[in-house]
Amino acid sequence: MPPVLTPWDGEAAPTESTLRDRYAAEGLSPYAWSNGPGDRYGVHTHGYDKVLYCARGSITFVVEGRDVPMRVGDRLDLPAGTPHGALVGPQGCTCLEAHR
Repeated sequence: MPPVLTPWDGEAAPTESTLRDRYAAEGLSPYAWSNGPGDRYGVHTHGYDKVLYCARGSITFVVEGRDVPMRVGDRLDLPAGTPHGALVGPQGCTCLEAHR
């Protein structure tokens, strides 16, 4: 399965509670992490499927050589073993993440 970006479909930005409800509907328990403006993650992989929502700010993932920008409410599904890195946006970011 390839990585999938699902843009937020609502008119207003979601609350963290709304995003946590979406995880709960899938039987997932997320945790939150945050980074400051301009923070970077080098390219790496994980041995699990990652389900990630941007809850505050913005972050751009680099997945398989292409930029995948995320804003509040956007979801990124990354299959296990997918090489990815990231650059945090100018206001920093908070993401919610769960593993399958």
